[in-house]
Amino acid sequence: MSETPDLRLLLVHAHPDDESIGQGATMAKYVAEGRGVTLVTCTAGEMGEVLVPELEHLANDKDGGLGEHRRGELAAAMAELGVTDHRFLGGFGRYHDSGMAWHADGHAVIGESVPENAFWLADLTEAADHLVAIIREVRPQVLVTYDQFGGYGHPDHIQAHRVATYAAALAEVPSYRPDLGESWEIAKVYWGAMSESRMREGLRAMRDAGDTTSFEGMDPDGPLPPFVTADENLAAAVDATAHVEKKMAALAAHATQITTDGPFFALSNNVGATAWGVEYFRIAKGARGPAGPDGLETDLFAGLPGA
Repeated sequence: MSETPDLRLLLVHAHPDDESIGQGATMAKYVAEGRGVTLVTCTAGEMGEVLVPELEHLANDKDGGLGEHRRGELAAAMAELGVTDHRFLGGFGRYHDSGMAWHADGHAVIGESVPENAFWLADLTEAADHLVAIIREVRPQVLVTYDQFGGYGHPDHIQAHRVATYAAALAEVPSYRPDLGESWEIAKVYWGAMSESRMREGLRAMRDAGDTTSFEGMDPDGPLPPFVTADENLAAAVDATAHVEKKMAALAAHATQITTDGPFFALSNNVGATAWGVEYFRIAKGARGPAGPDGLETDLFAGLPGA
């Protein structure tokens, strides 16, 4: 039986691929450093768009089966990052991808037709209890999830935020559901973020290089989408550029959702490893630890015993 790492990170994401986009480099860095990394994915992403023509039949509005396929993509991505503990909330298939539509203002909203057993419709306490059991088993010092808007408004991202936030609060109450394990308080909670200055810098480099299609509609000097965070609201920047190739390999493993000629790879090609190798966070709970020269923590475990 392997020894439990002293420092442990728990990430809660909505669909396969969200984890690699948001924190793939950080996950790979912490695995390499011997820290515990546990990923909980809330749905199988059954409603996702299929970008591979020969696999279009897997789409939810055709033959179906995309969720099972993305389960395999997630396993492949985690193998690239070295993450061995990845789970689906309540077990695979417990909650269905809720789907989404685009609002005229440019953010995601719930669609007109919501699938049965959609994660968006899940009972909050029931869903949180599944996560409480994991929290009490893994006993992480740090939790990473989305902000209250889920980055860009996707219903499943918002629900993942709600479930993670509620579960973290319930897990630390000794008298709450002792059958789910001994109570555990998570010391620090972070929300994944994208640096405004870094995003503008990246967009400017892409436009200067003649790329006008990646991140279409985003002006380096104009308004940016809600998933971009003003730098003054950032708390941590984890430099995992040494592991960025693992992140890009994990992104490539999610082939039905991300293409290697898409914006993520284009940004990396134009700006370099730091485009996706440095990942940013807002702090939602806990005291900020020692900071780097830019005033941001360089380690999510900063200030905690053993870090």
